[in-house]
Amino acid sequence: MQDKEIIEKLLKKADLEIGRDIKINNENLYKRVLEEGSIGLGEAYMDGWWSADNLVEFFFKALKADLQEDINNNWELFLKLIVKIIFNQQTKDRAFKVGEKHYDIGNDLYKVMLDKRMVYTCGYWKNVRSLNKAQEAKLDLVCRKLDLQPGQKILDIGCGWGSFMKYAAQKYGVSAVGLTVSQQQVDLGNKLCAGWPVEIRFQDYREVEGVYDHIVSLGMFEHVGYRNYRIYLEVVEKHLSSKGLFLLHTIGSNRSVRMTDPWIEKYIFPNSMIPSIKQIGAAAEELFVMEDWHNFSVDYYRTLMAWFKNFDRNWDSIKSKYDKRFYRMWKYYLLSSAASFKARKTQLWQIVFSKQGIPGGYESVR
Repeated sequence: MQDKEIIEKLLKKADLEIGRDIKINNENLYKRVLEEGSIGLGEAYMDGWWSADNLVEFFFKALKADLQEDINNNWELFLKLIVKIIFNQQTKDRAFKVGEKHYDIGNDLYKVMLDKRMVYTCGYWKNVRSLNKAQEAKLDLVCRKLDLQPGQKILDIGCGWGSFMKYAAQKYGVSAVGLTVSQQQVDLGNKLCAGWPVEIRFQDYREVEGVYDHIVSLGMFEHVGYRNYRIYLEVVEKHLSSKGLFLLHTIGSNRSVRMTDPWIEKYIFPNSMIPSIKQIGAAAEELFVMEDWHNFSVDYYRTLMAWFKNFDRNWDSIKSKYDKRFYRMWKYYLLSSAASFKARKTQLWQIVFSKQGIPGGYESVR
């Protein structure tokens, strides 16, 4: 069977059709995808070898049909998996790589893409319609889940530009220390938070000092790696007060994995890995009481679509710094991710942990 015929058969499984759902601009695409899997598909899109009028719908159908399982079955990916299993890809020395690769791309990009507070995690769209309101609602949701009180000291692991800490300081009267592996986030974040009791540090989570009333981590656990889940939670347990709460906000996988998508690994989030319920549960065993587990994954679809709309609308204002191939890469990243949440292949969890259990029980906040 010819390469094109194989691809056509796979697409048919997902109710996708060449010409209708996907336009082929280079006939070498079929061989490239079959030989290189998802990384070949992504790089071919970046190179303009194929396009789709509705990229989200294309990926939604492909993911629902599990086409990635058929395409990614090759020896190169198997060897990469072996490397991931044998070696710890998220050591302290390597922890700053994702900061350099992704978060240090440029603050100008994130300023035009994100909401006014520069929150780079899933918004909470319950009863709101705009990205700004969704992110404000998410920040307030976290504050209420932690039951923040004036005068408390909070640790934010993976704090970004400090949006949560600044909001919590303004609205709930707390002080906060945040950690990030991005120097650009430190530089801009400390300026954005100036005048408030907020400090952003260029620091790995394994270097934390002190004890905090509550600890929060919004969208950072995806960079920890399965070999370090237990270590990470041991750090949190050590530095959390006996009556404190830990809120973990993370993308989640429906199954346990030991590597990420190869294209995402190479171009977007190096050394990343999405945890499963099983992996989080095993890492937390005998360290914490799980008080609440909240899934609002479809909200990430809406958030990613809003980010892409902002990015696309403001492209002309930043394109002098980024080339057309970057535009196609970033579009591919945002819209394929949106499709994954829409197809329920990936989830968004907020988990509340206590050290000894809340006397009388924890009241869930939504």
